[in-house]
Amino acid sequence: MGCPYGYGSLPKAELSVESRIGVSPSEKAENACPMKRKHEEVVLGDLSSRSSAEVRRSRKDPLYYADYLKLDKILNAQEPLSWKAKDLCHDELLFITIHQTYELWFKQLIFEIDSVRDIFECLRLGEKQISTALHRLNRVKEIQKILVEQIRVLETMTAQEFLNFRDYLFPASGFQSVQFRLLETKLGLKLEKRVNQDFMNKLKEEDKKKVEKALSEPSLFDYVERWLRNMPFIEFRGYRFASHYKEAVEKMHNLDSCALNRMLEGEEREAAMKDLASTMEIYESVWDKDVHKKQKELGARRLGFRATNACLMIMLYEDQPMLQLPARLFQVLVDVDDCLNQWRHRHTQMVHRMIGQKIGTGGSLGHRYLKETVDRHRIFSDISNMSTLLLPKRFLPELPTTLRDQMKYFHSIEPYDRTLFELGGGGDNVELDWTFC
Repeated sequence: MGCPYGYGSLPKAELSVESRIGVSPSEKAENACPMKRKHEEVVLGDLSSRSSAEVRRSRKDPLYYADYLKLDKILNAQEPLSWKAKDLCHDELLFITIHQTYELWFKQLIFEIDSVRDIFECLRLGEKQISTALHRLNRVKEIQKILVEQIRVLETMTAQEFLNFRDYLFPASGFQSVQFRLLETKLGLKLEKRVNQDFMNKLKEEDKKKVEKALSEPSLFDYVERWLRNMPFIEFRGYRFASHYKEAVEKMHNLDSCALNRMLEGEEREAAMKDLASTMEIYESVWDKDVHKKQKELGARRLGFRATNACLMIMLYEDQPMLQLPARLFQVLVDVDDCLNQWRHRHTQMVHRMIGQKIGTGGSLGHRYLKETVDRHRIFSDISNMSTLLLPKRFLPELPTTLRDQMKYFHSIEPYDRTLFELGGGGDNVELDWTFC
């Protein structure tokens, strides 16, 4: 039968042109009917010229939910080894599903972190770029919360139930999760800071190259440090943040010292004065480069001297309009670091609950190794430790007026008439209404 609209149908006795040149009946039907042609794939033009109708009809075949999500691949990717060995351990499927879900989330986290690194690649960051970075890092934080909560599901499996199939997993280990290594590296964890730097030898060659590439590139920490280092406000038209901060700290220190001498006696006063002196050395690192250098050598600091000054200034004057977004950015970076550490901590608890003091399936020290990572694998501790250097408002020096003006968002409102806003009437001038509703 031909097209219902009369196209492509020929008398039976007449030999079709298509049959003479070897066109199949199906090709003939597709090419013949104009209604059929309407369902063919639409070639999309430039983004700005694409209509909703064109986008929706840009596929030759209608999009199907399972095809879009590749569910046939995902749902058939769980192959419990105990089942293959005819040792049907019920809980191995849960174990695989949880870890595959982790890896999917790791992929998304890496995607978001890479996008933020791309934003910081440009030194000329405006509020729009910082706002985008902040938005994506908040997403990272929310995903991390899910990762922590997911451990509760895995803990519905008892230690005995895990032991039933654990031997089948040797020598594979979560220690070999390349995506988690990439995530840590891209955030800013350096190889020399890792508890076990030998993890690279346990990776396949192709995975090792991925980690080596990530280690050779600037991390998010590196980009943030560079951005802070180039912030102009710490030195502005004769104003030096470090000098004003030093004056405020010395005033506060003298007041505290006098109060302790007056209020305390003996060993108690001696201990309090010793604490005050050690805290003063931390303050000195803000204006004394040699003290800051010493702290870096001891591993107490990672940020450079100028970057430390800029970070502290932003946190002290976070209520200034232009510093509000950077201050929020610092908060979310600390949150991301904390969430990563919470996951490590909960993971450590779960591993101890499951295997006790046993060696991990990959040969690591298991619980002991994981516990050390909680203490040593922090990335943005410079920012979280910045609270040590904050001052009460009563000691905080006022910023110069010229500098405060540079930190404002403002625009001037000119007198206007109906040529700018269609308010009706005959072109009368309209005065601004400053009253509240």
